Amino acid sequence: MSITSPITTPFGARSTAADVIAGIDLAGRRAVVTGGGSGSGVETARALAGAGADVTLAVRDTAAGERVAHQIGGAVDVAPLDLADLGSVRAFANQWSSGPLDLLVNNAGVMYLPHRHVTLEGWELQLATNHLGHFALAYWLHDALAAAGDARIVSVSSGAHRVTPFDFDDPQFTRRPYDPQLAYGQSKTANVLFAVEATRRWQDDGITANALHPGAILDTNLSRHMDPGLLAEVVDSGRYMFKTVEQGAATSVLLATSPLLDGVGGRYFEDCNEAVVVDEVSVESGGVAAYAVDPDAAERLWDLSELTLRG
Repeated sequence: MSITSPITTPFGARSTAADVIAGIDLAGRRAVVTGGGSGSGVETARALAGAGADVTLAVRDTAAGERVAHQIGGAVDVAPLDLADLGSVRAFANQWSSGPLDLLVNNAGVMYLPHRHVTLEGWELQLATNHLGHFALAYWLHDALAAAGDARIVSVSSGAHRVTPFDFDDPQFTRRPYDPQLAYGQSKTANVLFAVEATRRWQDDGITANALHPGAILDTNLSRHMDPGLLAEVVDSGRYMFKTVEQGAATSVLLATSPLLDGVGGRYFEDCNEAVVVDEVSVESGGVAAYAVDPDAAERLWDLSELTLRG
């Protein structure tokens, strides 16, 4: 689908998850939210469950997940998932009960790890967690998503994707010096590229995927690896409008549930509206970088990721 006519909605930067889901009935629908044990993942799960969906919190810390499930109430259960461990991802997919999966919200992530770490597959940890683990989860849940007939995948990216394209020559930082911000930015570009290619490959199966920037949110675990001085500088600069977690979850919930997104995929949203594609980018500029929605790069990244899963 063309991305030249941006989708607009009645919602904006200050809208909350409760605002965008008001009046929507998800009874009988099933959803998985990764990272649903903290931050905006909690509010995403709360909104989906409040609208009647059966929600699975896919989390590393199942004790935290159980506390959140108890707090939310309703049909919310918890399952272990470590996105940096493909064995854990495979186990989650294998244990998914029979039947369709309507909504997959790829929300979990890590940011600005100060030192380079790699997984058993040799992937840099931010890229492995933020992209490859979520890619594998969707890939191995494909049949359940297809069974829904109109499934949606929500890929939580970031405005930090505008820091860098995906570096196919050295994605794991084996030759260039490791840079936490570049590694994070690359993983967030990958989240957008995934949405582009997943929609192209799977739209005929009734599966669409969209990516988003949730906004700058202070009250989450995501910023725990940031240098305190850098974090203070960012806060004091006035360059960012900070959101509450309820506001930060709004765009994810919109992409998961809004009738305006029926059949729509391969796009990038911010502040509850589709972002314009820009060639000249900066972290603060807004919009989605043209390289992040490039179909050739999206296909190339898919092939690289699929090759890893196949060993």
